[in-house]
Amino acid sequence: MAWSRPVGWILDNLVYRTTVAGRSNVPTGGPVIFAGNHISFLDGPVMFGAAPRPMHILVKQEMFRGFLGGVLTAAGQLPVDRRRGRAALQRCRNVLDAGRCVGILPEGTRGSGDASGINGGVAWLALQTGAPVVPVAILGTRQGSEHLDSVPRPGRRLHVNFGRALTLAAHAGESGRASMDRAAQEIRAALAGHVQDAIELSGQRLPVSNDPQDVAAVAGTPADDH
Repeated sequence: MAWSRPVGWILDNLVYRTTVAGRSNVPTGGPVIFAGNHISFLDGPVMFGAAPRPMHILVKQEMFRGFLGGVLTAAGQLPVDRRRGRAALQRCRNVLDAGRCVGILPEGTRGSGDASGINGGVAWLALQTGAPVVPVAILGTRQGSEHLDSVPRPGRRLHVNFGRALTLAAHAGESGRASMDRAAQEIRAALAGHVQDAIELSGQRLPVSNDPQDVAAVAGTPADDH
């Protein structure tokens, strides 16, 4: 990912004007799961460019075709087949076990970005690997009533805020499913609260929700059927 880190910096600092807060909240070593809210297809690249550490981001498998697919593979991004999420989760686990970082957009679909619901993949990874989860608020990549597929004009002000790391573990006597559900709820609450804090800090509001039937499935998490 050595060459792709500068590309992320260019996106955040030359194409757009990105204000970054909370970098000191990111552990400087060991595995980390970055969990960001999701409002635009640019959220992953913007988070990648703003983070103080390189990460492997889950990207939907359909993007790994042709020239773009080669670029994504060379940049170290991880394909996810939403119909078969276990394989992607295992790849992420291997990355985390090696002490590296994974970026996930656990809402799973582009929407208002308020983290009102998340899929369970991020909770499974946190429990299986012990990696801390850093909530990431991404604001400005879509505004107002802009369409889900809209591309922000160059020069727009974006905001990325890294929250305090959250470490999760199973409780004694707790079933696997109960642990998963509790961990997912803790992550959802942490991300939702952090997004609201970032809104107050930056003054940048979330976009208006689109009609649910128009919400597009995107890279982020496998279904929580594991």
